[in-house]
Formats: sequence, C-alpha cells, structure tokens
Amino acid sequence: MNDQPHATRTRHTFLAAGTVATGMIAIGIAAWLAASPGANWKDLRSWYDPAVGFHSAAPPVGFEDLVDRIKPAVVGVRAKVEQDEDEESTRPGRGLSPSGRASPQRRIATSQGSGFFISSDGLAMTTYHVIARNKKIEVITDNGRTYTAKLVGADPKTDLALLKVEGGNEFPVVRMADRAPRIGEWVLAIGNPFGLGGTVTAGIVSAGARGILSPYSDFIQIDAPINQGNSGGPTFDAAGRVIGVNSAIFSPSGGSVGVGFAIPADTVKAIADRLKAKGAVSRGWIGIEVQSISPEIAEGLGLDKPTQGVVVTEIQPDSPATKAGIEPGDVVTSLAGRPASDERDLIRRVGDMPPGTTVELRLIHRNQEKSITVALGELPVERTEAGSDTEGSEPARGGDKSKMGLMLMPADKLGLGDGGVVIAGLTPSGTAAEAGLSVGDIILDVSGNGMKAPDDFFKALAGVQTQGKRIALARIRSNEATRFVAIPVN
Repeated sequence: MNDQPHATRTRHTFLAAGTVATGMIAIGIAAWLAASPGANWKDLRSWYDPAVGFHSAAPPVGFEDLVDRIKPAVVGVRAKVEQDEDEESTRPGRGLSPSGRASPQRRIATSQGSGFFISSDGLAMTTYHVIARNKKIEVITDNGRTYTAKLVGADPKTDLALLKVEGGNEFPVVRMADRAPRIGEWVLAIGNPFGLGGTVTAGIVSAGARGILSPYSDFIQIDAPINQGNSGGPTFDAAGRVIGVNSAIFSPSGGSVGVGFAIPADTVKAIADRLKAKGAVSRGWIGIEVQSISPEIAEGLGLDKPTQGVVVTEIQPDSPATKAGIEPGDVVTSLAGRPASDERDLIRRVGDMPPGTTVELRLIHRNQEKSITVALGELPVERTEAGSDTEGSEPARGGDKSKMGLMLMPADKLGLGDGGVVIAGLTPSGTAAEAGLSVGDIILDVSGNGMKAPDDFFKALAGVQTQGKRIALARIRSNEATRFVAIPVN
C-alpha cells in the first residue's frame, strides 16, 4: 500500500525533470534560431533525428565532448617497409640509367600512418599503402602505449588493410555510419600527421562520388586538413560515426590544401568483412581493359552512330576474354542485361561478382552486334613489390618526325616487351602531345596495325589518311594501363 504513493511521486519527479530538460532544449533552439538569420523550424527538422538525437548536420558549438568520446579509438600506425631508393627515378622516361638498366638499392624505411579499432579484441582498419611490404607493424594507442600488430589481410584495389593488435581485448571502438554523408555537413578527421598522434581537424564534406585512384570505390572529398600520416585514420560525422577512411590528398606542395579524399564507410565495412573472413578479397575477372567512348574514338572505330558502352583496349593472355574471342576494339554495350555506362561501372560490376559466375556480354564485334557468354575468372592479385624488371633504360634516337612532334624507339630494344614503340621524346606543341600522348608511353598498334619499328607508326598513319579518315586510333600502354588515343592525321 505504501509503495504506490512513492511510485507516483517518483513518476512526477521524472516528468518534472523531463519538463525542465524540454524547456532547456527549447531555450537552446530559440537561441539558435535567433542567432541564425533565415533559420526556421523546417531547418530544425533537417538536423534532428529522433533515433539518435541531434543529426550530424546540426550546427556545432564545439567538438570537445565528441572528441573526448571518439579519439581513444584512433591509433597511430608505424610500419617498417622495404622500398627502392629514389623509386621515382626508375620509371620509364624519367631519370633513366645511362648503363641501360636501373639498379635501385633496397632499404628499410619507416612508414607513418593512422588507423582505428573496429572491434574491442583488437581488429583495426588502416590503409594498404601504409603497411605495404611491411616487415614489422606497430600500433600506438591514444594513451601512448605501443602494441605489435599482425596483418590479417589487405586489398590494394581499395587501399584498405585489416590489422590484429595483440595484447588487449578491451580496446575502444568506433561506430560506422550507415548512410552516405551529405555535401556540406561537418566532419572531423583524427589521425597521426607527421607522427603527431591524436591530431584533430575539422571541416565539411566538399563533394561525393569522386572517381579517383581506383574503380572499386568512389571517394568522399573533404576539406578538413589531412597530411602525410593521416592515411588510414577515420573521418567522423558530428554524431561520432565513421563516414570514411582518409586515403589521399591532392596537393601541389605535398601539404594540405584542403582537398582530401576518404574511402566511404560502406566500402570499408564490406572489405573489412571479407578480409576478416578470408584475408583477401576475391573478385570476378574477364581479362579486358576498357575505356569510355568519345565522339572521336567512335569515329576512329567506324561506328555509324553514337553508341553507349566501352571499348576494349587490351586483352590479358589466358583470360576468359581470350577464350571468348573478345578482341581490342570490340565495344561492350551491356553486361548481364544492364547497359555498360562507362569503364568504372563495368569494372566494378564485374569485380562484385564471384569468380565462376557466368554472364552475358553484348558486343559490337567487327561492326556486328553479337551476344556471348563468359565464365568469370578470378582477378589476379597485383604485385606489391616496388620497381619493375622492365623499368629504366636509356632511350636512343629513333624515328623523329617533326610534323607529329615525337621521337620513337622500339620497345624490345629497351627491354619493355616484344611489341610496340616507346615515345622517347615529345614536342609540347606537336600533334602527338595535343592528342594526349606522353614520354614513356608505348604505342602498341594504330588502327589495328601492330608496331615493331618507328616507321610502322608513320606508315599506319599514312594508311589511315589514304582511306580518307581524319582519325587514327592508337592503342597505348601507359603506367601499366592500356587505353585508346584518337590522333588526327590531317
């Protein structure tokens, strides 16, 4: 009998406390409306979410309470890696060795980066390029403790890696966002720039769906300052959820200029699950390199009308494409019944399919539409070692044609393969440079004519001109990728 009045009084106390809290929120909202010209109650709905409280887009007064909560889950990553001294100088066409072959020296260097815990037992995310070729990985937590970490798995295609930190099972963890961030919303980047751990910077989402670096992920662009060492660290929204992993910056100087790129949270979650399960990411593979079709390339291909699709630029040996009879110059118009809108779309869709999947491709093959069935292979894992056995040879003088403005040399003379000619010199104002060719590019064929010697290139151009065409389509290998370039011949 005596419990009921007490329970009633308690309920009244909670109601009173709720009334006071509601009043304080109302006062805060009123103050914000008064201090924000043009703000109204409709604006309020856009930044308040009943499920989580104030929405991540809510105008912040300060980030200090949020930082206190999320910063302990962010770590510094230190990896001892093997690399070549002056790797940049061993690329074809740059700083080439007078001996005819570069001989870079291997050395051990320390790579600094960032990361964050995704499970309390020590699983942590970072970027692949921070720990690539690692010999030893260490993780430094926010309280200054250093732990040894092992690599669980890595995916170079998305620049993500999963670590297992040894020596603890109660690490603080982050929450991953379950939505794409909105352009203009507040974000915080926390990481280890220049080895200065626990650094917090703030900014906004500048843009979304940036197709840079890899076709397997669209990047979020942010203007929160990030620098060398921030790679692998998280970008948080104002609710403390990770919206992305910092991976790259655009910078003419090497420092932050307010253009940074983060791998989106949905990509991070998907790759983390696959790395945890298998230590690697298995992707479907056809064995083709493709390129979007410009009007000039369409004309060079002899297409009668504008065509949506992608043109095949290269066929990998012993690939499903080889077995299916696909050839360079074929146009892929659809995959599994869906149009192939551009090269990124096609590559990603194939990569999302398990190896062994059978898919239908619609092609324009030798100006005839056809349908073929291809059984997907498994995308080969790319090499992670620096340098290449084919890099670094001194170019000698080859066929120099002033009208085109380029100097050519047979690729086999430079140890760069059995076919093709290498651009050893280029006139900036020449036709070749204006078409987009660069020193070090390898011209594989022109309008279907293979290249062995410099004169083959110019003979092929003359043949195209004799046919009354304005465009010669050259197939170019550059930086281990192959593409078509439309070269005017008149």
